[in-house]
Amino acid sequence: MPNIHSAKKRVKVNNTKAAANKACRSNLKTTIKKAETACASNTANKEAAVRQAIKRVDQACAKGLIHKNAAARKKSQLAKKLNQAG
Repeated sequence: MPNIHSAKKRVKVNNTKAAANKACRSNLKTTIKKAETACASNTANKEAAVRQAIKRVDQACAKGLIHKNAAARKKSQLAKKLNQAG
């Protein structure tokens, strides 16, 4: 544990930000998984699920949680699965 006041504060801030990032990343994974299962089972709301997942990917990329190329790859994979589902 640090002794200096500013270092103590940095530890607290880093823990808070890490928790927020983890929650956002978890939400992203859940949304992507829902979109993939919607495409696989060919449900009626698959377009909306994919649109929502792409939105979450863009938000995560804007926040710096994932790299822009990773975001582009995930969006491309989702679009491909949607097109294959018909």
